[in-house]
Amino acid sequence: MTLAVLPLAQVSLDDPDWGLLGKLGIGVVVVLWLATAYWTFKDARRRIADPWLVALATLVGLFPPFLGPIIYMFFRPPEYLEDARERELEIKAMEERLAQLDHRCPVCRARVEPSYLVCPVCTTRLRHACPSCGQPVESLWQICPYCATEIAQTLPALGEIETRPRRSAPRPEGGDEQA
Repeated sequence: MTLAVLPLAQVSLDDPDWGLLGKLGIGVVVVLWLATAYWTFKDARRRIADPWLVALATLVGLFPPFLGPIIYMFFRPPEYLEDARERELEIKAMEERLAQLDHRCPVCRARVEPSYLVCPVCTTRLRHACPSCGQPVESLWQICPYCATEIAQTLPALGEIETRPRRSAPRPEGGDEQA
């Protein structure tokens, strides 16, 4: 078995095989370049809300070739839009859970129990009592959830409201008067 080895002097770059190999290499480099630009576009769409900034990031990823995506990676936002929205929703849910645990009087901000009808500090009416079972009910409820008794609306009608004359502000005694 003899192996024919061509000496390097006989191989020419003008050979059609080398031209095909060169064109194939250039094609692979162009496909890789376009793939990095497409990756930059997809990543920018997941991280940036403004379409103009997504287009700018894509152009940075496209020109200069192979260096653009690296430049984009230095300046891209640190998290995906979905992750930021999810984090905001989690924070909002935690705040709501904490607000449910920490009941306070709307007037004096003293801590009150959910079963209190009146604030023990400032005597502000917090809830009304059910006429049947005495459980605390919210003012907007139409039926007691504990005993299923219908609750009459406690808000007074406009005709029942007395109009009281307004008191004028007290005047300071003594002398701010200049003569």
